[in-house]
Amino acid sequence: MNLAVYIHWPFCVSKCPYCDFNSHVGDTQNQEKWRVAYERELAHYAALLPNRRITSVFFGGGTPSLMEPQTVDHVLQTLGRLWTVDENVEITLEANPSSAEADKFAAFRAAGVNRLSLGVQSFDEQALRFLGRAHDAGDARRAIDMAARLFPRFSFDLIYARQGQTPDMWEGELHEALKLAGDHLSLYQLTIEPHTQFYVRARRGEALTAPDAHAETMYELTQDIMDAAGLPAYEISNHARPGQESRHNMAYWRYDDYIGIGPGAHGRFARHGARHATEDHRAPDIWLDTVGLRGHGVKTDDAIGDDMAMREALMMGLRLTRGIDARSWDEKFSVPLAQFIPSAKRARLRDEGYLFDGNDLRATRAGLQRLNAVLSFLDA
Repeated sequence: MNLAVYIHWPFCVSKCPYCDFNSHVGDTQNQEKWRVAYERELAHYAALLPNRRITSVFFGGGTPSLMEPQTVDHVLQTLGRLWTVDENVEITLEANPSSAEADKFAAFRAAGVNRLSLGVQSFDEQALRFLGRAHDAGDARRAIDMAARLFPRFSFDLIYARQGQTPDMWEGELHEALKLAGDHLSLYQLTIEPHTQFYVRARRGEALTAPDAHAETMYELTQDIMDAAGLPAYEISNHARPGQESRHNMAYWRYDDYIGIGPGAHGRFARHGARHATEDHRAPDIWLDTVGLRGHGVKTDDAIGDDMAMREALMMGLRLTRGIDARSWDEKFSVPLAQFIPSAKRARLRDEGYLFDGNDLRATRAGLQRLNAVLSFLDA
């Protein structure tokens, strides 16, 4: 049975004002201590989930490119010792484009990373300052060039619908990005999340995002331009040439089994006929201490009932442009997809142009753009 593995490195050089991830400022750590902790928690899960095949590994954060390459190598060696690793395993590492981190790209590749994901966010200098990024546009271009030379696969992120950004500005930035892109791009619409600096500023009345009408136009522009470039959306914010989708993220959206290693990491997996939802302690020091005492940093490990599992699978699966495959759903759950979604609700969303007609459950472009509202209606 396949298993995806997420490794969380919780540290950053600075905290971006839009970021609500579990990240903490601080780039100097006792990495030997972290290597031991990662190894111990992986061993904990290997005892719980033996005989699994590792199909993807994702180093996320935080800023995983602040890790020493030896730490990445140690984690990958540990995985190979504890489980069978698929010969086509996807190993992704998130990285910032700053020169200090880019200098380590070759060492990450030598450690086994075969896919790099760069947090570029913009090629506009003013926008980079607004987003609190530590790199400039020149750093971004150099890092992309290095990633293209060193890694079989790479991607980078951009954020649009920012304060003061117009559709024409975004169109120009997107065309510039396509000149540098490989086979995958992640294009996120700026949203204001609780527990962020932007949230505090927005509560004070500061306009940080583009007007809704502009944001909708930018979303439509994005789909049209990326379709024409041969990188259609396969998920709301992710675009790729066919076959170049992020395999690790697809495990989340298809509700496949994955484990989360590190502070605040989440996991979902089946064991002995029951589904489990796990969450690790968020604070790095508490997580390290807990791993030292118990061999893992798990804060909660809850059994998920079928109803909750299906609700989660619905929420994740509808993010995909191909939607939820009815046959796969029916193999995974006790209630067929056709019964779980009331026919009257499906018909109404179909008539209003938010769902396609068919046995599978798939949102239209309009439905994807308004997915939160679609999901709220289905869950009501």
